[in-house]
Amino acid sequence: MALAHVRNIGIAAHVDAGKTTLTERILYYTGASHKIGEVHDGTAHMDWMAEEQDHGITITAAVTKAPWREHLLQLVDTPGHVDFTIEVERSMRVLDGVVLVLDGVRGVEPQTETVWRQRCRFGLPVLFFVNKIDRPGADFRRVLGAIRERLGVEPVAMTVPLADQQACIDLLHRRLLRFGGEQGEQVSSEPCPDALWEPVADLREALLLAAADADETLADLVLEGGEPEPDVLLAALRRGTLAGRLFPCFGGSALRNLGVQPVMDAVVDLLPAPLDRPAAIARRPDGEPETVAIGAQGSLVALVFKVQLWDGRRHCFTRVYRHRLKVGDSVAFQSADGRVRKEQVARIFDVDAGRKTRLDEAGPGQIVLLAGLRHAATGDTLCDPEHLLALERIEARQPVLSLAIEPAAGTDEDKLLEVLDKIEQEDPTLRVEEDPETGQRLLRGMGELHLQIVLERIEREFGQRVRSGRPAVAVRETITRAARAEQLHSRPASSDGKQPELSAWAAVEVAPRERGAGHQIQCQPQLRPDGAELSSEQQRALEEGLQAGLASGVLQGAPVDDVAITLAEVELFGAQSTPEALQAAATRALAKALAAAGPVALHPVMCVDVVVPEANLGSVLGDLQQRRAAIQATETGQDADDSASIRCEVALEYLLGYTTELRSLTQGRGQYSMQFERFDCV
Repeated sequence: MALAHVRNIGIAAHVDAGKTTLTERILYYTGASHKIGEVHDGTAHMDWMAEEQDHGITITAAVTKAPWREHLLQLVDTPGHVDFTIEVERSMRVLDGVVLVLDGVRGVEPQTETVWRQRCRFGLPVLFFVNKIDRPGADFRRVLGAIRERLGVEPVAMTVPLADQQACIDLLHRRLLRFGGEQGEQVSSEPCPDALWEPVADLREALLLAAADADETLADLVLEGGEPEPDVLLAALRRGTLAGRLFPCFGGSALRNLGVQPVMDAVVDLLPAPLDRPAAIARRPDGEPETVAIGAQGSLVALVFKVQLWDGRRHCFTRVYRHRLKVGDSVAFQSADGRVRKEQVARIFDVDAGRKTRLDEAGPGQIVLLAGLRHAATGDTLCDPEHLLALERIEARQPVLSLAIEPAAGTDEDKLLEVLDKIEQEDPTLRVEEDPETGQRLLRGMGELHLQIVLERIEREFGQRVRSGRPAVAVRETITRAARAEQLHSRPASSDGKQPELSAWAAVEVAPRERGAGHQIQCQPQLRPDGAELSSEQQRALEEGLQAGLASGVLQGAPVDDVAITLAEVELFGAQSTPEALQAAATRALAKALAAAGPVALHPVMCVDVVVPEANLGSVLGDLQQRRAAIQATETGQDADDSASIRCEVALEYLLGYTTELRSLTQGRGQYSMQFERFDCV
């Protein structure tokens, strides 16, 4: 299919806003699926993993395709839970546009803001779908206000839902759309009655002004009170949406089959084709940039954005940017460690959630699954071995929670290590490490649910049973004041003469930086004696010594954050000041300086959003204050069932096991979500 008729679109939202339910309706209405699967029944087509069906949430981004109005919609249904935010990050890296789903009652929630920041990073055009408009307390206009206030953009209402009439008002065409049939598949259109139009006339006026803002040729007509043709308005709205200045907003209820088809039309009419997106910028081995435009011209460029084990075998989700990729092709890529590798594509698959179909080749703009690449990892750029290029890599967040794990009785330890290595390749936010003090093996991840799902998968997919301890929180260290320290590293020669005498002296100064500012290292020391010079090996050894000192702090051996380091002076003792001696002197001088600079531990602080019945608000607030939460805001009376919401910041260690406690305090009716905010003193 021509690229102008392709839409690579992601469906994203806060957890439980209805992304997967919306995707199921899209598949049904396009004819890609002959039955609507429901998340609450565990039958959703897109939630194909056993863990997704058991927990009733989306865990992994699933890819599918659907035809609509002679266009091909390539859809990625992403997770909403913050523990799996890497799935959203790497999906958005290869998408052209996003449908952002909001809860009609809750509006803009914490993970909505996280998804919004990810969307901003890649400059993706957005449509909003205000879902669950049939629920008590849902308010379309209030959600528009929340978008304005929390996200700082101006939403442009396109449809106004009427949940009690199973209909919505199409503001663009001034029509009333009714959704009938057994599954809402029959859409009828009629002129909108005046009684329904008058309350939304201001939204139509806002739509006209937004279109005029995007297209100056419309401005005079609109300001004079004229009525542009719908096609002209639509073209102006498309230009504004693609430029990131307009944000069309639709309302409905995916579960009640209300208002979904207008969103599908808008994906075709308003969101970009691959050719509408700016060209990507790749880097050659010499660092020079090269523009990579979507199309068949030029050498191969494709990005591996996800590695997944499928039927026990390693597969790579890949988007082709330039040229065509065929079965048997040799590809090259530069891995994160700088090594250039060459591999051969054994098979290419088209993907439909949990099903795959073999292809002979993949063209520009396609998202496909590749088999046979043993070493390619998330973020690697596949290219022609004769023309190496690297697109911007995908950023993975650092894990904040760890579990001590060991094989259960009867489980082969070597086999478990092999399984953990496979899982670690698949998930860049997962780490398997060994505690140097206790010798325990640690599994580090983004949260309790993340680690729980990993352990369940290890047992279900690989038959390996694991024992785990209580979760432990990853910490960092920093300093509270400036300090200076000196260190003479001296080692006498061995009696047999095999080890020569080593000597080097270094002085290091440290100072605290603002939280989140990162490190600042200056390694241009004053040298003694006068006239001395450092070789490139000695200079590199000093820099590596300072980096090594930051990797392990003086309190708990945790990485050190937000410190300014200056290597002030170095004294050389001729041939005795080898790179090894200089590195040791710099590392030890830094450790002494950190110890003298008031070291403190930094703990992960989470931004938490709690929703509870208003009757339980007092007890939940009291419990949060016992957990040393910094309460930022409380809101009551949002919902017809008298729910209240609390927004606060809490150290992650005080939230371990909070799910059970919250259920106990609210008779199972409370829920909460959290996202990592920063490392800070607690």
